[in-house]
Amino acid sequence: MSAALAPWRAPRAVHDPAKVLCDLVTAVALGGDCAADIAVVRAQPDLFGTVASDATVSRLVTALAGDVEAVLAAIRTARAAARQQVWRRQRPLAGAGNQVIVDLDATLVTAHSDKQGAAPTFKYGYGFHPLLAFVDHGVQGSGEALAALLRPGSAGSNSAADHITVLDAALAQLPEHERPQVLVRTDTGGGVKDFLHHITNLGLQYSVGFYGMPPVVEALSKVPKQAWRAALDGDGAPREGAQVAELTRYLPDTLRGWPAGMRVIARRERPHPGAQLRLTDDNGWRITCFATNTRGWSIPDLEVRHRQRARAEDRIRNLKDTGLTNLPFQGFDQNQIWLEITLLAADLLVWTQVLALHGQPARRWEPKRLRLRLLAVAGRIICSRRRRFLRLPRGWPWSGLIETSWTALQTA
Repeated sequence: MSAALAPWRAPRAVHDPAKVLCDLVTAVALGGDCAADIAVVRAQPDLFGTVASDATVSRLVTALAGDVEAVLAAIRTARAAARQQVWRRQRPLAGAGNQVIVDLDATLVTAHSDKQGAAPTFKYGYGFHPLLAFVDHGVQGSGEALAALLRPGSAGSNSAADHITVLDAALAQLPEHERPQVLVRTDTGGGVKDFLHHITNLGLQYSVGFYGMPPVVEALSKVPKQAWRAALDGDGAPREGAQVAELTRYLPDTLRGWPAGMRVIARRERPHPGAQLRLTDDNGWRITCFATNTRGWSIPDLEVRHRQRARAEDRIRNLKDTGLTNLPFQGFDQNQIWLEITLLAADLLVWTQVLALHGQPARRWEPKRLRLRLLAVAGRIICSRRRRFLRLPRGWPWSGLIETSWTALQTA
């Protein structure tokens, strides 16, 4: 990061821009939600060294925002290099055919004041509508935040251009040898022809929500009863009251203009008691569809894989616990820098768990629990015999886990 941000360091500057940015990232990883929370890091000079003042942090963010596109490119280059190092040390390879899955999803961030770029949202709020990308490996997933695009609150959900921009930025974050096996997974917001053609031209697979209910309802009436198969739950067992079937052969006119090899799969399930029925429900069945170009998988397995896209919702919730609840600056470019800071903070937490907590239940802890039990421990740094020792409180239930994590980091 220091090399990447060297062009933006003033000739007589005391603080390295990379050090200031990393201190701010550390504060956000520890639970901060504004630039002033760097005071938590500044209060521990024995641990973090000299930390810049609030005024210096503010000036740096303003300076970086003045050349925001070049700065974001530099930060992302440093992130990609760090990610390659982490993946080389510890590559989570459990399950899912070792496939790398990139999830794209958008979320709403409320603005409580009139900030630049804030606009009314489709949920009658006011703020921003960023589009995010996360990466998953295997059964448990890693949940690293790959890329983000800050957009006004009025930005549409079905923008092919925005999805292409975020996907390209996400792929650039992955080690080059991992990219050919990527699966792109989105909700119906990504079910756009131009976006799917872009994925196909890259030689990648996709699993996206598909919307086209009038033709789908007509196709459902043509599906024979024996074509419906029992849907599976996350453990691979049959899910009661849920069935899946392929509709591709019954939608020849609807699929004109879509990428070649596209398959449409429908899932029907009885709504849970008290659920409000929708106009698109068919004979009491709740119908959802998705499209994919994957071959060689059974239909129930494809449906389970697509339904695990809900992990992206968990990643977004964790990101909002790590600085994304609020975009603290007034300027749009400054908030783009802040969005990149939250991605860096999220990566720090995930990489800590991947490298230090591999094989431990804490590997799957969300940021709130990780901070409460491990990062906020009341330890003391003791200097003795020209050496430094970390003293953990006697009786702290997770002291052993901290020691194990420290050993794992030293030997990784």
